[in-house]
Amino acid sequence: MKRTGFVVMVAAGLWLVGCQSGATPPESRRSSSAQAAPQPAPTPAAPPAVAEKPVPPPSSGSTPQGPAPARPQPAPAVAAKKSAAPTPDTLQPGQEMSLFDGKSLGQWKSTDFGGQGDVTVKDGAIQMAMGSYMTGITWTGPVVRMNYEITLEAMRVDGSDFFCGLTFPVGDQPCTLVLGGWGGSLCGLSSLDSFDASENETTRIMDFKNGQWYRVRLRVVPDRIQAWLDDESLVDVDTTGKTIDVRLEVEESKPLGIATWNTAGAVRNLRLKKLAEEGE
Repeated sequence: MKRTGFVVMVAAGLWLVGCQSGATPPESRRSSSAQAAPQPAPTPAAPPAVAEKPVPPPSSGSTPQGPAPARPQPAPAVAAKKSAAPTPDTLQPGQEMSLFDGKSLGQWKSTDFGGQGDVTVKDGAIQMAMGSYMTGITWTGPVVRMNYEITLEAMRVDGSDFFCGLTFPVGDQPCTLVLGGWGGSLCGLSSLDSFDASENETTRIMDFKNGQWYRVRLRVVPDRIQAWLDDESLVDVDTTGKTIDVRLEVEESKPLGIATWNTAGAVRNLRLKKLAEEGE
């Protein structure tokens, strides 16, 4: 009886152990269930942000990237100043200049002879009205005293005496080329050795018409004075050893001037040319 009870107890214990080993605890069941449940796909991790590298400002010697900012445009260049107009004392050999622009007297002035007529500029010419004896103009700027030529056109407008008494320098001395004096036809230089144009070797008789332009060219070089009228030789004199001067009436024309005597005259296209010295 005792053995039977013992056997029964052993069998019961073995059954109990088998039941315990086949059963799953609740915690284990929950764990298994959790492991079996489908897990959501992991969200791909965003790539790590790359910090932008600061761009240093361009150095003074570097070339900036991208389009360059618009730069202010420089103001238009101011035209170069014109070179200064030549003057008689700055002329080089072979150079020439105008002594009258056809619009104003410029550096000419009306000569104060006393009783002179009006001096005006009209139609591109200097007009010298008939006065009480003399009317004229005198140059107030610098002059060339040797190795030069003066060219001009002259006209007797009205009257019957000289319409162009051109006073000019010969070195330090003045002289006058007279056109149409002593009644309207005499030409020559006043004065050589104290003899005026009517009394020295340069005396010429020419016929002049009122209202007609005449071309005049005068050349002064050492020991010689020459003049042409409409390209015809008028004066050609060797001045070596001669005394050169002017008549008292034209003293106010010195050193360079033009005058008329009891006559209305006009001049235009006055030009000066510098000549090379001998040996140049």
